[in-house]
Amino acid sequence: MALTKKDMIDQLSENLEMTKPECARIVEGFFDIIKSELEQGNPVKISGFGKWTVNAKKARKGRNPQTGEKITIEPRKVITFKASEKLKTSINDE
Repeated sequence: MALTKKDMIDQLSENLEMTKPECARIVEGFFDIIKSELEQGNPVKISGFGKWTVNAKKARKGRNPQTGEKITIEPRKVITFKASEKLKTSINDE
């Protein structure tokens, strides 16, 4: 089962004894900050968790797998995430 924003809000509300609307503003604000930085091309690093970066991919040749037709794949930006060593160790120790 995937963790959703609603789950985060519920858990924050329980753990911090805050109302759900307050926690929703915190969670939304947190994600808005990350999104804004990534939109500007800035990496986002959370110590002990990981780092998101925006990478530019160049245009390249490809093909439609259904028809075999050759196509050009347009340049685009992709977001990558690299987990910190601390997070990797935590996951692998379980």
